[in-house]
Amino acid sequence: MRRILASAAALAIVGTAPLWAQGAASGPPGQKNAALVTGGTYKVDPGHTLVEWEVNHLGFSPYFGLFGDISGTLQLDPKAPQNAKVSMTIPVSKVTTVNQALTAHLLRGPKDAVSKPDFFGASPADATFVSTSVKPKGKTMADVTGNLTLNGVTRPVTLAVNFYGAGKAPAQMGGAENIGFEATTTIRRSQFGMGQMIPMISDEVNLKIAAAFSKQ
Repeated sequence: MRRILASAAALAIVGTAPLWAQGAASGPPGQKNAALVTGGTYKVDPGHTLVEWEVNHLGFSPYFGLFGDISGTLQLDPKAPQNAKVSMTIPVSKVTTVNQALTAHLLRGPKDAVSKPDFFGASPADATFVSTSVKPKGKTMADVTGNLTLNGVTRPVTLAVNFYGAGKAPAQMGGAENIGFEATTTIRRSQFGMGQMIPMISDEVNLKIAAAFSKQ
């Protein structure tokens, strides 16, 4: 049975290889070319959209983790980029680190009935970002300001956004129009009710976002 399954997998790989080879010969389908962007409503690709957070650990080294499985939408008109609107939902309960004890601590409940959790708590609500303004900076960059709701607190945050690429996905992946961005910002976790261990663990949290969207 194992030999049969292995043979079937090998045939599947061989069968799809020519398709990928054809695409590779002309380069990736996405290009950093603003002329490829078309207007409409886009949906977040949850498998390729990530939020990386980074803190200063004891002054010795940076430490980072990830949020994934993100959902949301982007409304975009390339002729009027200042009118773009983006809304994203980040499931905090799915925070990822390479340290199981740290992940458990981030999601640990309060020590007693009168205390607050050190960080997110056992059943954290999803974080959200909803844009309120877009200020284009040239053809490929923009400052996107919006309301970030995290740990029950809502505060304005400005993202420095950089256009990464656009184009149509390969036919074998559905052929939808795609667009992607990178974004960065810095927040203070104490402003969102998570001031524990400052300054041993930095108050400043650097966020780096990789956002992929597919046109609907």
